[in-house]
Parts: sequence; structure tokens; C-alpha cells
Amino acid sequence: MENNSKNMAIEEVKNKIVIKKKGIVVSDKMTKTVVVAVDSLKTHAKYQKKYKSTKKYKAHDEEGKYKMGDVVEIVPCRPISKDKRYKVV
Repeated sequence: MENNSKNMAIEEVKNKIVIKKKGIVVSDKMTKTVVVAVDSLKTHAKYQKKYKSTKKYKAHDEEGKYKMGDVVEIVPCRPISKDKRYKVV
């Protein structure tokens, strides 16, 4: 299944809905962690104007192979630390 947004895809895995988010690595300075900026297009409730919103997620990168500027997909997982709730696919 594809979602309308180009940055998110929805898949069903073992009766669970997994939302993949696509973004750009903006920081790789932490050990086994990358910061991924995900862009999304939102619509204002009252004025119906579309605007771009960016949100940053900390994601687990076990091998440390992703560097700044790489385009990656992240999926939700169990909490790994205080801020990390995603893994890089």
C-alpha cells in the first residue's frame, strides 16, 4: 500500500501497520544514532493552505554506516533510549 505522501509508506506486517518515513540524515555525530529530518506537506485547518513541515527523529543505526546527506527510511520500534523510537531500514 502506498500513502498519498511521498515520504511515508504503510505496510502490514504480522497484523501490524508499519509506517515507514523517508528523510535525510542531518547529523551522525552520536554513536549508533543518526538524526533524520522528515519533510511533510500539511494543510491549514481554517485557510486550507498547504505548507511544508520538517520534523527531526533520532534513529538507531547499529553499524554506523549512514552519513550526513544520505536518504534513509526509518520505521518505529520499541523505545531504545529516551529519544530513540525508530530504526534505520
